[in-house]
Amino acid sequence: MGDHPLCEFIRGVCRVRRRSAVRVAGSAAVLCLFVAVSHVALAVTRPVGSTSDGADRAVSVVAYDLGDTVFAPGDAGPTELAAIVHYPRDLVTGTHPLILQLHGSWFSCNDKAAWARALDALEAGDDEGYFDAVQPMGAWPCRGGTPPLENHRGYDYLGVELARHGFVVVSISANGINSHEGAHGYQARAALVNKHLAMWQRLAADGTGELRDAFVDPATGHDRQVPFVGHVDMTNVGTMGHSRGGKGVMWQAADKHRDEWPNGVQVKAVMPYAGVYFNIREDDDSDGLVTTMPVGVIVGTCDGAVGTAALSYIDDARGKNTWGMFGITIHGANHNFFNTQWSPRSGDAGAQDDAADDRFRPPGCSATPPDPAHGARTPGDRRLNEDDQRTIATTYVVDFFRWALLDDAAAYPVLTGATFPHANVAAVGVTAVVPAVPTSTRASRQR
Repeated sequence: MGDHPLCEFIRGVCRVRRRSAVRVAGSAAVLCLFVAVSHVALAVTRPVGSTSDGADRAVSVVAYDLGDTVFAPGDAGPTELAAIVHYPRDLVTGTHPLILQLHGSWFSCNDKAAWARALDALEAGDDEGYFDAVQPMGAWPCRGGTPPLENHRGYDYLGVELARHGFVVVSISANGINSHEGAHGYQARAALVNKHLAMWQRLAADGTGELRDAFVDPATGHDRQVPFVGHVDMTNVGTMGHSRGGKGVMWQAADKHRDEWPNGVQVKAVMPYAGVYFNIREDDDSDGLVTTMPVGVIVGTCDGAVGTAALSYIDDARGKNTWGMFGITIHGANHNFFNTQWSPRSGDAGAQDDAADDRFRPPGCSATPPDPAHGARTPGDRRLNEDDQRTIATTYVVDFFRWALLDDAAAYPVLTGATFPHANVAAVGVTAVVPAVPTSTRASRQR
């Protein structure tokens, strides 16, 4: 069962909340939803109420790009091998866990002129005009010198804060999969994750492989040499995926797919971040069933794209996963604000607030616009602004990986809901299915 071909690049069907856009693909809209810097230190504002005290490392960033069509994961068509990497400046002081991030399905090309034409067509009720306008935004590689939409840069705010805590954070680009995604898109996303992990395993072990001499300064394009060799622990890896990327990392981490992991790589924690949830085969949850590592799930009550269905990953594994599972429900959070490139403030093509249209806003999510002063609450969950949503999410993402990969007991009360660092901003619901022993030694996780 495959997606309607329009759904791979016409985000208007799945994200632009207009009746005219939905009519373009008809029932495909439903199918879409459910098959569905340089060397200097980076400045970052610590999340309010974070338990991150003591994480004072300076952070640096590099990038790599091996080409737009150099990897062909299954029937998804050729895709790129490219990523942005945030890492602690004191990299050589020891070994560091690696966290890999995977974005979801969105436009591939940042064609702002095409997007303007598409919006004009929507306002005019011209479905055919909309369809014609957005086509180049879904091409891969991008046409006519149009720059790619850097979807993988949408989590830089997380990369910086995680790197401050000692993680090497690799956010990978999947524009080619988004453009050419076929019937096996989640297998393709998992295969892309495994490919990057395999490249990092070779680099970390002895400096060989495709990533040798591949790093550049993302601001200048100048070559950079970074001493990753011997300082990245590929036996202590976490993965995080947003939207369809969430299903992708759960697929990769699933018990039944462990034999596809690269040699020498051990994934120890996984987090779907406003992730897609569904079973390709009815009554068979095995493609996303994870029982051998901690699982953290973050969802928002104002998510107008995929809702809170990803909490089902926890329900599916109840009684089977003894490592700890944590469901974090951020009241007022939408879908797109988790990725800065998909959010209105970026100015990128397709950027929008998925909870803005009252025809698609989830029940219980207030229509009242975000209030920077956090004044009196209106009935329902007040929609969070971009900064507040990311500040809250950052605390829970960082604390999950601190606990799961660093055995940091200080993060545990936040994950279980014993403390609520952001109670003055928004309500956060926590579902914790905790292990018998709340923290464990690294040795106990060498499985």
